[in-house]
Amino acid sequence: MLRRIGDKIINPQKIHKVIDEVLEMRGRGLSQQEIANRVGLDRTVISRLETLGEVRKGGRIALIGFPIKNCEELAALARQEGVDYCLLLSEKERWDFVESKSGVQLFNTIMEIISTLRSYDVVIIICSNMRIKLIEALLDKDVIGIQLGESPINEDKYVKPESIRSIIRQLHF
Repeated sequence: MLRRIGDKIINPQKIHKVIDEVLEMRGRGLSQQEIANRVGLDRTVISRLETLGEVRKGGRIALIGFPIKNCEELAALARQEGVDYCLLLSEKERWDFVESKSGVQLFNTIMEIISTLRSYDVVIIICSNMRIKLIEALLDKDVIGIQLGESPINEDKYVKPESIRSIIRQLHF
């Protein structure tokens, strides 16, 4: 859909296409100046685009998720990839966590976890669609949600380790 800005007609799709090309070329290792020359932009525009979309530069990553079938495998991957905080639970572990505490203890523990997560630059959460929305609202920061399905989820779900590794590596510079 075209947009009018003053006396100009703007094609947003063209802008998106150029931005996608710029990011793809930067991902392949081309310099900002090389890309600027190819697409006809100033190098500073390329720099500002990157700054605008920057999620992480040496910041801290947290990984949480439930109910997950391969918790140990993902926790080992998280350690290998330099994830700073990891909380992964199977369905049984999730229920044990809830049932082993009084109401006040459970509330306090959840509040501590939320407080801890707020100190991280990026939180990767693997869970149901409803839980992702709740975490995004509670944390008010960069949350990368990986949806295991519609809520409620009552059985462990297998999570492909390579998909998590790929996300984590995209966050590292």
